[in-house]
Amino acid sequence: MAQEVKEKKTTVLKRPKISKPQWYEGTGRRKTAIARVRVFLGKEPMTINGVAVDSYFPGASAKREYERPLSLVNRLDSLTATVKVLGGGSHSQLGALVHGLANALIKFDPTFRSQLSVAGLLTRDSRMKESRKFGLAGKARAKKQSPKR
Repeated sequence: MAQEVKEKKTTVLKRPKISKPQWYEGTGRRKTAIARVRVFLGKEPMTINGVAVDSYFPGASAKREYERPLSLVNRLDSLTATVKVLGGGSHSQLGALVHGLANALIKFDPTFRSQLSVAGLLTRDSRMKESRKFGLAGKARAKKQSPKR
């Protein structure tokens, strides 16, 4: 009696080819503000927390600031972004937005790194509010007045 050896049929699952992602994500930080930025192709206006960027950051100087990364890489008319930002004040949020936008643009196209780096948009501004010290008066460095006599 000859024993028959049954061969197991293994099926090899082919992974689907992954096309380019629909968006590219970057994170920006400034003081206590954190911005999560998604950059994608399109001509829609940029939104921040579901609000149009013009009403979230009004004014010409703010517009120049948040359009700066896109204009440096000549993609102002072909790319748009959605942003979720939290924490900090309005200027910190604007700085976090610019930093996150620059990081997302690098993921979109790594050749943009040199232009954004020379402009200083990839460096996180590490200045933070100084913490208060025990035993001092109200602020971080304020000391109680010394008696004169």
